[in-house]
Amino acid sequence: MAPFHPTGQNPTLALERDLELIEHLDRLGFHEVWIGEHHSGGYEIISSPEVFIAAAAARTKHIRLGSGVNSLPYHHPLMLADRFVLLDHLTRGRAMLGCGPGQLTSDAHMLGIPADEQRPRMDEALDVIMALLRGETVTRQTDWFTLQDARLQLRPYSEPRLEVAVAASISPTGAKAAGKYDTGLLSIAATTRQGFDAIGTHWQTWNDVAAQHGHVADRANWRLVGPMHLAETRAQARADVAYGIVPFSKYFTHVLPAGPTRGETPDEIIANVDEDGFAVIGTPDDAIAKIQSLVDESGGFGTFLLFGHDWASPAATKHSFELFAQYVTPHFTGQLEQPQASCEWVTGSGGEFVNRAANAIMKAIADHAAEQQQQQQQTTA
Repeated sequence: MAPFHPTGQNPTLALERDLELIEHLDRLGFHEVWIGEHHSGGYEIISSPEVFIAAAAARTKHIRLGSGVNSLPYHHPLMLADRFVLLDHLTRGRAMLGCGPGQLTSDAHMLGIPADEQRPRMDEALDVIMALLRGETVTRQTDWFTLQDARLQLRPYSEPRLEVAVAASISPTGAKAAGKYDTGLLSIAATTRQGFDAIGTHWQTWNDVAAQHGHVADRANWRLVGPMHLAETRAQARADVAYGIVPFSKYFTHVLPAGPTRGETPDEIIANVDEDGFAVIGTPDDAIAKIQSLVDESGGFGTFLLFGHDWASPAATKHSFELFAQYVTPHFTGQLEQPQASCEWVTGSGGEFVNRAANAIMKAIADHAAEQQQQQQQTTA
C-alpha cells in the first residue's frame, strides 16, 4: 500500500479508506500489509508509515504491519530504530521495518540529497540500525549523521529482534544489503519484465553475499510484489479497472522508467499490462497461475504481496481481495486438499452412508414402537 490515490479527491477520506481496507484484510485472514513513505507527487500520500501503522494497529487484531518502505536516507538511524522498537512493543510484535533508498527522487531533491547518494546512504543507515537492534552501542560519523555512544533504551519486544526487510527492484543493491545485514528481501518489481528477469539474480546475490558475511538467506523471508485485480470473469475485472487505471498509468510512468502501464485508454493499458505480465486483471485462476509462475522462476519464496492501487472502485477492490482470500490463498497454503478429499470420500461412497443413516432411522422408529408396545402391555398387566 504505497498508497496510490488520484488527485482531485478528499485525502482525508482516502486515508480512511486505506485504514478500512486494512481492517477488511485483517478479517479476511491476510497475513501482513506494508505501508509506504512518500513526500511528493500527490498520489502516495502517507508521509509516515510509523504513524499510519500505529493507527492501523489499534483497529486490527492479527495482521502484521510493515513499512514498505521507510526511506533510510531521510531519517537519522537512531531515531528510526527507536520509533520501530516502540511500535514493536505497542503492536505486541506485529510491526516490521522495511528499508529502502527512497523511490521518488523528487523526495530526495526536496531534501537536497543527490539521487546517486541515496543507495550508499541507505547502506550506512542500515548498518547502524541493525547494530542498534542487536543491542550494541554505536559511535559513528558520516557526512550526513553523527552518533555518539548511541544505544536503544528498550530491547525489541520481538525475539530476537523485530523483523527487518530490504527492498529491491531491478538493481542488486537491495539484495546485497539483505545478505550483508541478515534481513528479509522485498522484490517490489517482481512482475515487471525487468523485475521478473532479475528474480534469479536477486536470490543469487542475496544468497552469495549472506554466505560471505556468515548469514543464511532464507526463502521464507523473501517477499515478491505484484498488482492484481480479480473478479468472477476476466471481462468483469477489465470493466472494473476502467474506473482508475488511466490516471494511475499517467502518474506511474513518472515514477518508474519504462513503466509497464503504457497507453491512453483502459483497453490500451490493459493490453500492455497483459503483454508485459505486469499485472493480473482477471479471475482467481489467473492469479494462481501468475503466482505459480513466480514460484517456478524464483525457486520458491515466502510471501506474495498484492501491490495496492486504486484501479477499481472501493467496493470492487474489496471484492477482489475477498476472491483472493477465498480461492487463491488456500490454494497455496494447502487448505483445500483435505476438505476436498473428505468430500470425495463421502460422496464417492455411493449410497453406503445414506443407507446406514436410513437404517439407523428405521431402527430407531422400530425400537420406539417396541418400547411403546411393551409399556402398554405392562400397563394392562
